[in-house]
Amino acid sequence: MQQSQQAASQQQSQLNFRNYDTGGFFDELIDEHGKPRPGAQILLQRIEELPDGELLLRQEMAERALLRMGITFAVYGSSDGVEKIFPFDILPRIVAANEWATIEAGLKQRIRALNLFIDDIYHDQQIVKDEVLPRAILDSATSFRKQCIGLKPPRDIWCHITGTDLVRDNSGQVFVLEDNLRCPSGVSYVLQNRFIMKRSFPWLFEASHVMPVVDYPSRLLSLLQHLAPDGGPTPTVAVMTPGVYNSAYYEHSFLAQQMGVELVEGRDLVIRDGYVCMRTTSGFQRVDVLYRRIDDDFIDPQEFRDDSMLGVRGLMEAYRAGRVALANAPGTGVADDKVIYAYVEKMIKYYLNEKAILPNVPTYVCYDEEDRKYVLAHLDELVVKAANESGGYGMLIGPHATDEERKKFADLIQKDPRNYIAQPTLSLSRIPTMIDGTFEGRHVDLRPYILYGDDIFVLPGGLTRVALRKGSLVVNSSQGGGSKDTWVIAGPSGDQTAVAAAEADESAATAPDDRSQVSTSPESLK
Repeated sequence: MQQSQQAASQQQSQLNFRNYDTGGFFDELIDEHGKPRPGAQILLQRIEELPDGELLLRQEMAERALLRMGITFAVYGSSDGVEKIFPFDILPRIVAANEWATIEAGLKQRIRALNLFIDDIYHDQQIVKDEVLPRAILDSATSFRKQCIGLKPPRDIWCHITGTDLVRDNSGQVFVLEDNLRCPSGVSYVLQNRFIMKRSFPWLFEASHVMPVVDYPSRLLSLLQHLAPDGGPTPTVAVMTPGVYNSAYYEHSFLAQQMGVELVEGRDLVIRDGYVCMRTTSGFQRVDVLYRRIDDDFIDPQEFRDDSMLGVRGLMEAYRAGRVALANAPGTGVADDKVIYAYVEKMIKYYLNEKAILPNVPTYVCYDEEDRKYVLAHLDELVVKAANESGGYGMLIGPHATDEERKKFADLIQKDPRNYIAQPTLSLSRIPTMIDGTFEGRHVDLRPYILYGDDIFVLPGGLTRVALRKGSLVVNSSQGGGSKDTWVIAGPSGDQTAVAAAEADESAATAPDDRSQVSTSPESLK
């Protein structure tokens, strides 16, 4: 330990921002003149005032704390083992109040339009009849569920929990990269990252007026209870997981624990007298709401895949009868289709008669003949994505690909054009990140989380994912990415008393089974 501290002390002299190179990219903390961006002044000043070796020591302590808390994810097919610790960088991302206000408004607008779209396509399909969305696109959508036609979800809400991926280009413009409405993951890392940062820099939060995130589990629980069928004053909520081998199992168990509800698998549930019940030591107990973390295909072998061992036979029948609520509603995955994503701006205009506040990344739909010709002629310039892949899979980054890889994707596009879109290769924004004892710029995206219940709530900040590999544009954890805490700074007109009270609650919050020690002495942070 003494040797590592000495090494850290020797390296710390490099940990300042005077020689930091933005590399010609839009940087989230430092502008092109080397000055802190709005809201980042206090953070950068305090970081540079730390004693030699202190920041590296705190990074090391944070990693140990995450290890002790078991904050992991799984990479399917990895030869290094199933469980991996999610990499974390201690330098946070900062979003100024006025910028967040625009992002929040844009996300609320988008989720309203998407909810109307999903309801429409499972009922009248007016958007298709009016030729805003081509019928062939909808009819060929593999995530469209015929079993959901005519469904009436509780409170007319389909997409209760959404994780929308945002990116910023070299001009500073924020774009929506994709929508995640099936089983969006990652919010547990937001909460645990904040827990670690609050313990590492408690009074830097107070000085910076960082908006809290600690109330997400309580808001999620309120949303789920809001969906419950009428009849009971205290509805029973459970989180439904595929089991311990799922890549996001840690998050499933964490959220269940934080909400104080049961974590169940399909084998724990049964349909009795038309209701969903879970097995307990005292017999069967009715479940009113299931926060399902299982894809549609596996939730009910009676209606979807008959070989599924993860679901509950008869679950959809109980859902149709209004005897249980499911979040998200079955069928929402159709809006995750990357081809349908290309039409979301038109949906906003069609359903809300508004211009999109947050634009899509310009997108070429390979199903369209003209778009397809352009894509095939410019594969060396574009990013190509499969319609229903995630996690960085099924993707070609043209400028970084080999001729052989581009030829392979050209063949795939020609064989199945409906399955592919293409987008310009954006110069994604970067942020200073600790790499081998110094600050280097790394590309980032942002996944805010939106809850749609009695109203629409956007968690301040969200998950900043960072591409730790030099030059990489792929931020997914399965592809070598990590994460950072995201600080939304309260504006001058914000209620600082409310922020301070929430900060106190956040500081008092504890993570499950955490026995780590992170130094928070005021002498080390001026």
